[in-house]
Amino acid sequence: MELDNILKLIDHVSKSELSSFSLDEDGTSIKMEAGRISVTASPDNMAVMASDVEIKPAKTEQQHGSNAADTQIQGNVVSSPLVGVFYEASSPDADAFVAVGDKVVKGQTLGIIEAMKLMNEIESEYEGTVLEVLVKDKDTVEYGQPLFVIG
Repeated sequence: MELDNILKLIDHVSKSELSSFSLDEDGTSIKMEAGRISVTASPDNMAVMASDVEIKPAKTEQQHGSNAADTQIQGNVVSSPLVGVFYEASSPDADAFVAVGDKVVKGQTLGIIEAMKLMNEIESEYEGTVLEVLVKDKDTVEYGQPLFVIG
């Protein structure tokens, strides 16, 4: 099973009201139980590595206190390329990669998303000034969720 499909499956199941879910396909085993997910792969299917991941339920628009239809974003939006946990800095004691008002260049690291124990740097696709940071440190983010606005 491809990593993208696994991430989509995790996203859909964590949004549902299921208390447990399991799937065995092509040497990959996925088990989800009340907020805990375990993914393992056979030696022939090493596209996915064995891991245990704690997943918090995704926040809904109502929990954020706004409705996506009411929000109008002006500028270039950098969106999350995957589901995971957002980190604003490389370590808990380090400064954030960027803050509102910072000048950024194309390719500059804006943050990190941890997905399945892998740290994925989020790089700016645009050059300009950070107008908004739309997520907080350690927020769970979804695929396609806006993270930054660059003007």
